[in-house]
Amino acid sequence: MTMRVAIASLMMLLLAGCASKSVTDYDSGAVFGNYTSWAFADRRGDDSAFQSLDGSRVRAAVERELNRKAMNKVSAGEADLLVTWEVVEEERLESSGVGLGFGIGRGNFGWGLASAPPVREIQEGKLVVELVDAGTEKVVWRAASRRYLNEDQSPEHRRELIDEVVADMFSKYPPGLD
Repeated sequence: MTMRVAIASLMMLLLAGCASKSVTDYDSGAVFGNYTSWAFADRRGDDSAFQSLDGSRVRAAVERELNRKAMNKVSAGEADLLVTWEVVEEERLESSGVGLGFGIGRGNFGWGLASAPPVREIQEGKLVVELVDAGTEKVVWRAASRRYLNEDQSPEHRRELIDEVVADMFSKYPPGLD
């Protein structure tokens, strides 16, 4: 019996590892079949800012995924959809280790003391990609994914992770094909 439980637990872990880590939302009134062209939106009028290395990786991954969807990249003035993206930094608390405790008692009564596991603050980024209808200037599709990038990762590993995140996001575009 314990072997069955172990195998079932292993299968659940494998399936959880395959689960999508992106969350999407969309305008249910939008007709996604009408969108055939796209362009990156201007970055909030900040033309003097330099493109970061990870920003270049995100742009390349988004472009590759939209090309896979047979959408044409055009100038912003001709596009059906404008693509925006940003990395939103967030802090979260993570407990690591185990708490300690002890208790004394007899029967159904007793006393106990326990300490919570240690907690640490983690900075992480959430990549948010939005597709905006160029005519109405309203967001029609949005995807967000939270993954952990750190300074110690090689450029190749960072590129692979960004490619994986963006591909997972666009696996849900256009909506309704699941």
